[in-house]
Amino acid sequence: MRLMSGSDHRRPWQILHATLLVILLFACRAHGEDIFLQWDVAVNTSIRPASVDQPVITINGMFPGPLINATTNDVVHVNVVNHMDEALLITCLKIKELCCRNGIQQRRNSWQDGVSGTNCPIQPFTNWTYVFQLKDQIGTFSYFPSINFLKAGGGFGPIRVHHRPVIQVPYLKPEAELDLLVGDWYETSYKDLRSTLSSNLMAAYNSTPDKILMNGKGSYRDPLTKAYESFTVKPGKTYLIRISNVGSAWSLNFLIQNHRMVLVETEGSYTNAITLDYLDVHVGQSYSVLVTADQATSDYYMLATPKLVNVTDMTKFGIGVLHYDSSTTAAGGPLPIGPDPFDIELSINQANSIRWNLTTGAARPNPQGSFNVHNVTLSQTFILSASTAEIDGTPKFTVNNVSYLTPDTPLKLADHLVNGSGVYELDEFSTNSTIVKPERGVFVASGIHKGWIELVFHNDLDVMDSWHLDGFGFFVVGYGRGKWSPKSRSTYNLYDPVVRSTVQVYPRGWSAAYAYLDNPGMWNLRSQQLKNWYLGEELYVRVYDADPNPEKERPSPDNILLCGKFAPTTPPSAPSAPPPKTSTAPSSQITAAGSHIAIICIVATFIQTSRGSFNF
Repeated sequence: MRLMSGSDHRRPWQILHATLLVILLFACRAHGEDIFLQWDVAVNTSIRPASVDQPVITINGMFPGPLINATTNDVVHVNVVNHMDEALLITCLKIKELCCRNGIQQRRNSWQDGVSGTNCPIQPFTNWTYVFQLKDQIGTFSYFPSINFLKAGGGFGPIRVHHRPVIQVPYLKPEAELDLLVGDWYETSYKDLRSTLSSNLMAAYNSTPDKILMNGKGSYRDPLTKAYESFTVKPGKTYLIRISNVGSAWSLNFLIQNHRMVLVETEGSYTNAITLDYLDVHVGQSYSVLVTADQATSDYYMLATPKLVNVTDMTKFGIGVLHYDSSTTAAGGPLPIGPDPFDIELSINQANSIRWNLTTGAARPNPQGSFNVHNVTLSQTFILSASTAEIDGTPKFTVNNVSYLTPDTPLKLADHLVNGSGVYELDEFSTNSTIVKPERGVFVASGIHKGWIELVFHNDLDVMDSWHLDGFGFFVVGYGRGKWSPKSRSTYNLYDPVVRSTVQVYPRGWSAAYAYLDNPGMWNLRSQQLKNWYLGEELYVRVYDADPNPEKERPSPDNILLCGKFAPTTPPSAPSAPPPKTSTAPSSQITAAGSHIAIICIVATFIQTSRGSFNF
């Protein structure tokens, strides 16, 4: 844009007019679109993904649930209607409480995070509307139920967040995009599993899934499977496959017979392009890969196998088909051979090879690498050790020997109304050392606003773990075997560590990550292993800024749910089989802001078309 100078002969009102138009148009581009979704969540017993009778959680009758297909800075309104017989929350990107958005950062808005520490559950036969902006994010994510072990029954689905048109991505536009949700599955009802985990010590620690599903479908090689996943491709064309591990326990290795994959993105970060024969995808993680149909016309296996698990029954594998559109040859013969599932060093080497693309834009035009960890000053370090314990005769997972106790009142609600009094005590438990005797407690730690935190995750277990931080992406700077020590920092990659929301932690090993705590709120830090999470392997990080400026943290939504200490004293009675209620209350102040900006965009467009072009 030209500034007024001695050589600028335009009238002052013309310059002001042009300047305001530029500001308005940039505001329009930054806001994005409003997307309105209606989700009816219910239980279906006829789907039988594992060829047995069991309840499956569906959204709009679908398993997996519908795709959220959006663009950076879009505002998503999801009206969730709970037709189930128990309370629900979803986290996506996470969509929490029925919505746990796995990776969506909820910038300035932990009220919409959809976990037990931020939201009251959506009660049976009622509804609640989530409103969240996909602020400054791109990439592949998923959503799933966040409470009561419901994820083991379904309720998950894919999320795509596309780049804005003004951003160039580091690969050519693919022929099409394909979503692949892969994950382990139990043949047992999620309600029965939940009951067992709360009472039986051996079952809690040693229960394993029964098979792997691809997009909710069974194995191509399982004779009992009534449906398997198949992607149809055109010879010579390149496709972007968005892969998410939506399972509960197993890390997976994924490959496509005779085809190589080019890794380009993970959980909101464009990576340096690397070509792979197979890819490890740990619980809660997502990747985008490019696959070119460059083989002879035929059908080929897509194969997902568990890591660190000795499974010889092929019907337990996730097997789908890559189908060339003119193929008449079915996939057959022996399955392709992947890596040794117990070769941890091979897996660590692959993880270390996944690096951040420093030169490309992502959600913003400036290169990803313009914000990095080359020379940051750490404000605090959390050293978090995950292990198991028996507390009062029941099995628990712990962090620093503390098993998280979920209060009836969400932490964020208590923080907002009574400064947390009577619900939690801030910094009651250490984030750097392990207490001697295991106990249950409400573990809430202080995070320094706009400080850099170092997160060191110890895995004292003999199985794989993975950790996720809501509200932020973190720079994964290192992996190691054995115990971490300050000397381990000498092995960190501080040049181009990838930024993601979920990091795997290898058995009897550690992983380290840096995060910049610039997002005020109450944020969940947890194991993505469903059993570990359900039995206490989590805590919350309170990032506090005393400034009430809504540009730093949004106020509570207009349709806030109350529960626990703040539950209505006389809740309305309901008939035995009530229809779902649909609220007409405004969802959030962000909705009003979106309407205002939409009007601005219309005005700006009118001005531009009526006045003609300007010299910017």
